[in-house]
Amino acid sequence: MCTAATYSANNFYFGRTLDNDCSYNEEVVITPRRYAFDMKFGRPLNTHFAIVGMAHVESGRPLYYDAVNEHGLCMAGLNFVGNAVYSDRCKDGMDNIAQCDLMPRILGTCATAEQAKKLLARANVTNTPFNDKLHVAELHWIIADSREAFTVESTASGLHVYDNPVGILTNNPTFPEQMFALNNYMSLSPKQPHNEFCSDLPLRTYSNGMGALGLPGDLSSQSRFVRAAFTKTNAALCDCEEKNVTQFFHILGSVSQTRGCCIMDNGGEEITLYTSCCNADKGIYYYTSYYNSGITAVDMHRVDLDGCAIVRYKLVKYPSIKYQN
Repeated sequence: MCTAATYSANNFYFGRTLDNDCSYNEEVVITPRRYAFDMKFGRPLNTHFAIVGMAHVESGRPLYYDAVNEHGLCMAGLNFVGNAVYSDRCKDGMDNIAQCDLMPRILGTCATAEQAKKLLARANVTNTPFNDKLHVAELHWIIADSREAFTVESTASGLHVYDNPVGILTNNPTFPEQMFALNNYMSLSPKQPHNEFCSDLPLRTYSNGMGALGLPGDLSSQSRFVRAAFTKTNAALCDCEEKNVTQFFHILGSVSQTRGCCIMDNGGEEITLYTSCCNADKGIYYYTSYYNSGITAVDMHRVDLDGCAIVRYKLVKYPSIKYQN
């Protein structure tokens, strides 16, 4: 289970949590412009835009969970189990793209969200696996730049592109249902409430934060969507990079999962394995991990973006505690 968010301050920020009971050896990976992406259909991407993000590297190929390209276009794939349905065949007259190739295809060739929408308008996303070891992940995606965000879902009724005005995505249900649920919380506010219950009763506020009474606090994907949307839309804008990045991690911190609070059917304990925040304008990828809340950064522009080999950075998973006495 995961949550993704956008945030616009002095720069445009994009990131997500990855929630699961086990790690898949994810790393921060920079893919330079001349790394060759083999595509399941059509020609390989021998040249493309440079990309930085979190990925599992399989057979030398980065399979990105979330990433941004050098032009500031961002994309993340989130679990969409039970609803995701991909095409089981290629279609004539369509741009056939294997699910595992969708993110490099979009981030490698599109500079803006508008261009990504045009690509998706002619796309047929297939259920072709990456290899015999990896099953086809059931995902939907959020794609965003500094101008707009939208959600992409491939379901039994086809490939759908939805404008995402709140800039938030979690898992199930479908995105239109997630957005509709916000109607139930339209009365919530960061401000203190007034007595609308009954003027004859001496009702009063007894604590700060009572304007948000009713904001769901459980770990379900629908509740996380509402909580993240409330937090993001009311979060104050900051005036420098360090404050903006910290603010973004606080936004996603509102939906982080603590070990032991979400037990899966297999007995596993779902936790927030990592949280990311990318400054899409500067190409700087920040992250924290479950046991290391200190922020680590990788700047894509500090490597040769005209190279042909990926650059990999293992996650800093444990903190170096600084004692002050």
